[in-house]
Order: sequence, then structure tokens, then C-alpha cells
Amino acid sequence: MTNPAPRLIALEGKGVRTLVLEGEWNLKGLTLAPELAQRLERLARTGDWEWDLRPIAALDSAGAYLLWRAFGGRLPPRLQARPEQLRAFEAWQKPAIASLAPPPKPSWRALVVRGIRSLFGHLADGIGLLGQVVLDLLYVLGHPRDLPWREISAHIHETGGRALGITALVGFLIGIVVSYLSSLQLQALGAQIYIVDILGMSIIRELGPLLAAILVAGRSGSAMTARLGVMRLTQELDALEAMGISRSLRLVQPKVVALVVGLPLLVVWTDLIALCGGALSARLELDIGLSLFVRKLPDAVPVANYLIGLGKAAVFGLLIALVACHFGARVQPDTESLGRETTNSVVAAITLVILMDAVFAILFRGIGMP
Repeated sequence: MTNPAPRLIALEGKGVRTLVLEGEWNLKGLTLAPELAQRLERLARTGDWEWDLRPIAALDSAGAYLLWRAFGGRLPPRLQARPEQLRAFEAWQKPAIASLAPPPKPSWRALVVRGIRSLFGHLADGIGLLGQVVLDLLYVLGHPRDLPWREISAHIHETGGRALGITALVGFLIGIVVSYLSSLQLQALGAQIYIVDILGMSIIRELGPLLAAILVAGRSGSAMTARLGVMRLTQELDALEAMGISRSLRLVQPKVVALVVGLPLLVVWTDLIALCGGALSARLELDIGLSLFVRKLPDAVPVANYLIGLGKAAVFGLLIALVACHFGARVQPDTESLGRETTNSVVAAITLVILMDAVFAILFRGIGMP
């Protein structure tokens, strides 16, 4: 049986200095000769050698790295080796080549073009997802039994029922803050009774739908994206495709329907609690009784404002669900992508909600004003 220990033979004669390597230069063989690395480096520093690696019986990455260090980080000019041995050094040559030529920094024009392409890519994917949801809705109108009622009910409970506490707390505090800050100015003008108009219009038409949508986007939208991302990591989405089950019908549509239905109901609850907080602050600061507040509220806020608020909530719910499903489908099979796309989902959903709220304010600026 041959000795697997690596050997280093130095030959000198007739002006030629040759280092001949024999044995197994792998992890197993190097453990049998712990002093070989020091001897190899000492000989490599003594002069210009001709290296002969052809007698080596076995060479792995550990042996190649040891020789690479002895070579000084580059292949020597006088090297005799077999082709498969030269391929063992490719892993150490590539980082050195890459470090010599760092990639150039992209210009601002390239960054702008990349951002515009990414934006239009997201818009195209979002429009495609919306079109698929519409097609699925037309399908279930003719096949009501195929609509996933249990999933829709579960999502309504998750996005609406479990969010009642946080929306009530935040809405109550917002109502108090708006009422308190408004009362300071109204007292100076002697127009305390107009606190009902300010609270009614600001909460029912603007703050209620916007506040509820932002909370749902951060709470439920991120959960939807993360859930779809985990299904991507565990290959559940691939399993649905293999079984011939429509992902949009079973996963996307229940979320869309749940938010379109549940968010307006959550807005009604948020408006009610916020108005209660504003009425309490008005009672303490302006001495306006609760009965007077309730009697004056229908006259101060026309019915059209309630309809605008509920319509905005339905559109916000549609956007949040589409954004959450869009970014959830973009998750790659790694945990870093899951966190990145979840963050992108929340940011994009909140941005779209605020943008769409501005569009509603412009389109309906003359409707519902007393």
C-alpha cells in the first residue's frame, strides 16, 4: 500500500533548481505532514524554482490553497502540471482577477433608467394581477360554489376583526388631538360650535379612511406578503401549480375580497371611535354636550361624505391586497428576499394609499361640502 503523505523533493544541478511534489496533497494527506507547509514556504522564499506537480497523486482545494500561498498568489512562470491540476487553482485566480478590475459605479442616468424600468415593471405586473382578479371574479359569478368562502371569512376576521383594538385606540387618540388643537383656535374666534363641523368633515371624509388603511397596510398587508413568501420558500406554490389549482383564485382573490369588504367596515368603526374621542375633548375644552354634538353632526356632515369615505376605503383595500400579493409572489427562495419584499410591500402600499387619497381629494373636492 502506497504512503499517502505528501512529499517535497528539492533537486539542484546544472543551474536548474526543481521542486518535485509527490504523494497525496489533499486534506487527509496534509494532516500526516504538519511541518510540510513551513518547509514549502521556506524553500519558496530561497530562490527561483521550477515546480513539477505531475507526480502528485491527489490534489484537492486544501492542497491547492497551500501551494497558491507558496506561489505568492500567482502561478509561477516555470510550472509543470497536468490540466486537471491547473483547474484546481482556478478558484483562487478568479478573486484576484476580480479585485484588479472593480466594477464601475453606475452613473445617475443609469440609476434613473433602472428606477423607471423597475417602476413600469411593477405597474405592468400589478395591472396583470388586477386583470387576473377580474377574470376570476367573472368566473366565480357563474360558478358560486368555486368561491373560497371559508378563506374569505378567515381573512375578514384576520384583517378586520383582529384590528378593531388598534384602530379604536389610534382613532380615539387622533380624535382627541384634532379636537384639542381645533378648540384652541375656535375659542380665540368665539366659534366653539364649529368644532362639530371640523371633526365630522376631517374624520369621516379624510382621517378615518386614511388612518385605517395605513394601519391595515402595516399590519395585514405585511402579513399577507410574508405568508405568500413562506409558501414560496416551502414550495407550496409549486405544489398548487402541480395539482392544477389556480393560485390567484385560491390565494389572491380571498385577500382582495376580504379587504374590499372588511376595510369599509373597519372605517365605520374607526370613525365612530374617533368622533367619540373628539366629542369627549370638546366636552372638556369647549363645554359642548354630547347630545348637542350628536344633533348637529348630521347637519354639519352631508351624507355624501360618508359615501366618499366608504368608497375610498374599498379602493384602499383593493390596492393593499394587490400590492401585498404582488410582492409576495416576487419573494425568492431565501430568507433575505422574504424580509426585503415584505418591507417593500408595506412601503409601496402606504405610498399608494396616500397617493390615491390625494386623487380622491382632487376628484371630489366639490362634492359633499356643506
